Amino acid sequence: MRRSSELWRRSLATRLLASLGIIALLLIPTQAGAAGGTSNQVNNYSGLNSTQQAELLNIAKDTWNFFKVDVDSATNLPMDNVTFAGGSATPTSYGRYTSAANIGVYLWSVVAANDLGLISRTEADSRLTATLTELHNMQRYRGFLYQWYSTATGQVNADTNGTSCAGHNPTPAGSDPYHLCIQISQVDNGWYASGLIVVREAMPELTHLVDSLMAPMNFGIFYNSGPESACNVYNNPSSPYNNQPTGQMYGVFYVGYPPAQYGQYYYENGAFYSDPRISAYVGMGLHQMPGNVWWRSWRILPPKQCPTDPDFSWTGQGPGTGYWQTYTDPQSGQQFNVWEGHYTYPGSSLTFIPTWAGGMFEGQMVNQVVPESSWGPQSFGLADSRWAQVQIKYATEQLGYPVWGMSPSSTPDDTGNYDSYGVTGFAWPYSAKQGLSQCFACGANGPYPPGSVMEDVVTPHASFIAMDVAPQEAYSNIEALKAMPGLY
Repeated sequence: MRRSSELWRRSLATRLLASLGIIALLLIPTQAGAAGGTSNQVNNYSGLNSTQQAELLNIAKDTWNFFKVDVDSATNLPMDNVTFAGGSATPTSYGRYTSAANIGVYLWSVVAANDLGLISRTEADSRLTATLTELHNMQRYRGFLYQWYSTATGQVNADTNGTSCAGHNPTPAGSDPYHLCIQISQVDNGWYASGLIVVREAMPELTHLVDSLMAPMNFGIFYNSGPESACNVYNNPSSPYNNQPTGQMYGVFYVGYPPAQYGQYYYENGAFYSDPRISAYVGMGLHQMPGNVWWRSWRILPPKQCPTDPDFSWTGQGPGTGYWQTYTDPQSGQQFNVWEGHYTYPGSSLTFIPTWAGGMFEGQMVNQVVPESSWGPQSFGLADSRWAQVQIKYATEQLGYPVWGMSPSSTPDDTGNYDSYGVTGFAWPYSAKQGLSQCFACGANGPYPPGSVMEDVVTPHASFIAMDVAPQEAYSNIEALKAMPGLY
């Protein structure tokens, strides 16, 4: 019965090996290569016994039932949500909209269901063929998906309320109610691409459908290719890249408004230990972006290197503890000065790299498809393990919760809405500078209003994605959640 944890994890991870081999060069310590070469294999998993794995397989069977009602028969696209208000046995409402991330995760969920024996190969092929065929008929930009689509029609929407983009000429300005009509999300399309890659590796018979969808996609559109300097940001008032941390990834791309001309509408994903790194893995693995993204993005926000650099002292623990280290990129030979820093959990020796907003999804989700635990046991694999420990300690010890696992998720009010939840450190006073996320001080003097990230919701998916790095703790947490009246 090992399939419920080991095979699911290993099957998804190994699907990406062919396309992302370059990432292993970065994640595996140099010493390993010197000692006899690197390995692209996924480590054997032995974290749970057969009884525990059988229980998880039963949960997986129940979970798969969601997709029986979630996929819109009109388009074969997964809906964003299905609500069973008040514990109803039948759906009470449907979120008939979807995103690139929803579609990508649905694709590898179908593969996982087949690997687990929950559905037949025939059903998996049928489901995937139907969705991939619909994707070919949808409006895309150079292969990338827009922000929102109607699952009833497959058309691009301006919002989650079904507002059509047809007949409008939107601009990137946030005040334009139609600006999402031209927005391409970098991270959502990273999940979408990961789903396509998983399908291609798992179902060779669908290669032609996947390749025709992926061929136009080039993640280089999200790369800030402006001039770089020794500073944290490029400083040249006459340049359109002034005060930008060039070499990182843009979080979005606006169709018709390239960043070189409309940089005021763009932002960089500087916090590398968050979910945007899925796009870096895909983009670098396919040689569409250089290794600069790996070195120029920040594990924690750095101290100033130049007087013109931004002051990040407002973050959870300031620049943290660390040192500057020079690295040579294994592909280009270019050298980079990297701030190797960390936070320390208050009152302990537990060191960790924070996510931007403290969510489990930000830190752990990538490990489901790019095996950081195997390829980077002293890099992001270690960061994944430490972040699970932070989540556990904070929720159970500081907040006194009986369960742990905070992450952006559906709201617990039967509305079908979505909100941000995470471990930020609000239980400690701001003045103590003991934040556990980079945006801990958002509510004080940072760029976001108080309450941007809340600490009052625990979501089950946080436990499942921590299974690889904290198997016994995650299993116990799942059992505790399941035992709560009415929750399961």
